Amino acid sequence: MTHHVTSMLETHPRGVDALDKEKLAACIAACFECAATCTACADACLGEDMVADLVRCIRLNADCADVCAATGAVLSRQTERNLDLTRAIVEACRRACKACGDECATHGDMHEHCRICADACRRCEQACTDLLSSLG
Repeated sequence: MTHHVTSMLETHPRGVDALDKEKLAACIAACFECAATCTACADACLGEDMVADLVRCIRLNADCADVCAATGAVLSRQTERNLDLTRAIVEACRRACKACGDECATHGDMHEHCRICADACRRCEQACTDLLSSLG
């Protein structure tokens, strides 16, 4: 997926302005991957027998999926970027991924889908951190 994201960034008539293209592409890809993984994890949690014990996990999965999808969409737009908004949404995504990853990790020994989701959240959290560091 990163290849296609990078290709799209390279073809934009105005370029990528002040952002590190590799970190931007990695963050966009990580956001969309995390959104899909969190959505699938929430659904898997709903299928578990002990669903009542997973309410917080389901909620954080849903929140993280929405924040990641919105972040990926905002980052994909290059024309007339607002760096203040970019910083704010990437920071919100980093925090959502941290919270969701921490919660999923607590269930990872019992539920493989939570372990996989925690890994995706950690990757997205790191991609957000990397992008933020390049924004100055």
